[in-house]
Amino acid sequence: MAKENTSYGSIHIAPNAVASIAYRAVLETYGVVGLAPRNLAEGLARTITHEPARGLAVRFDGDLIDIDVHVVIEYGTRVLSVANSVANSVRFHVEKALGLKINAVNVHVAGLRVSDMD
Repeated sequence: MAKENTSYGSIHIAPNAVASIAYRAVLETYGVVGLAPRNLAEGLARTITHEPARGLAVRFDGDLIDIDVHVVIEYGTRVLSVANSVANSVRFHVEKALGLKINAVNVHVAGLRVSDMD
């Protein structure tokens, strides 16, 4: 959890808050179909709840933030370009919203999805 002290008190930023910002940034990126569960347990929990943090892992190391993103990409797009766009978008949106430094954004491509050709 990130913490900042001000003259009025302290500010605590929860990992779920960072995950919510990252979630929106990922879904707005061209070529991303959705987020994928990190493991089987998360996949089962995802069917029960609709929590936006699924497919994202946020870790704090002092003032630095590490974010893991598990995505499903549209078939036919350049995977490397989409993954770089996801990383840049997440980094920009989180740093802009929170003013904290992002150490790393790791993008894991969990699969490709073919859309209907209609």
